Amino acid sequence: MINPSRRFLQIIFALVAVIAIGVIGYRLIEGWSLLDSFFMTVTTISTVGYSEIHPLSTGGMIFTIVLIIGGVGVLFYALTTVVQYIIEGNLANILGRRRMKEKISKLKGHIIVCGFGRVGKEVARVFQEEGVDFVVVDNSKDSIAEAAANGYLYVEGNASSDEVLKEAGILHARGLVAAAGSDADNVFVTLSARGLRPDIFITARASAQESEFKLRRAGADRTIYPHVLGGRRLAMLALRPLVVDFVDTALESRGKELVLENIGVGPGSPVVGKTCKEGQRCGNGAVILAVRKKDGRLFTSLSDEMLLELGDQLIVIGNREQLRDLEGTS
Repeated sequence: MINPSRRFLQIIFALVAVIAIGVIGYRLIEGWSLLDSFFMTVTTISTVGYSEIHPLSTGGMIFTIVLIIGGVGVLFYALTTVVQYIIEGNLANILGRRRMKEKISKLKGHIIVCGFGRVGKEVARVFQEEGVDFVVVDNSKDSIAEAAANGYLYVEGNASSDEVLKEAGILHARGLVAAAGSDADNVFVTLSARGLRPDIFITARASAQESEFKLRRAGADRTIYPHVLGGRRLAMLALRPLVVDFVDTALESRGKELVLENIGVGPGSPVVGKTCKEGQRCGNGAVILAVRKKDGRLFTSLSDEMLLELGDQLIVIGNREQLRDLEGTS
């Protein structure tokens, strides 16, 4: 199928060719000047109805008839192409992309999903269910069409391009998921993202364990192997099905069911400067399971007297209301 840009170039070439043939024809047949020949050609193919600027010979009349048939045909083709362009939604697509850019430019603290294959689609689905703002980046028209059909914000283009990442709002994003189909693509995406935002949190998909080192060197904070992860999950389901069900419920539940969440201890947090025992009370029933200190150490066996400091990350289980109390956002 011919794309619209190429089709418009064909139309322009056809119009120029018809005008050139008309000018040359009148010059050769009637001996008119270039200006007279050009004027006669334009008035003829546009069928505006002006009379001849000079009397026509028999050959000139025959040539004019042929020029009218050919010129009107080209103009009719041009008009139908423009109408088809509008009907097919290309104009709407242009306006839609402009609105899409405006929406993305207003995002703050969103996540960029690079790659909309099987892994990227699942990531986007979870983000949508969690109410997380995100932008899909992919260079496949089919993938972008599917993302648009699902109501996702998207940018069509190569995710390793700095300009594409900027269009996706990387300068204001809080995270990026490199979920392209190949490890090489994810390495380049990670390198580009890390170069633009040294502080952004990057999660990368790897299809082979030997790619982890390259992704880490490129700047990925975490790497995931879908095949290994799927195998481990199958094993855990066979060995500890109730534990897996509980964790799934805690990770994916909605409403007032139990939720596993990580909460940052910020300046407005009610637990900052308090002990773990005091922090438990702030959550009205939420349980602090582990603490990652700001220096990177992870504590899973918590003492009641451990001090919760600014910059710590808490792994907490509780319902949504309890988590909001613990965050200080209720």
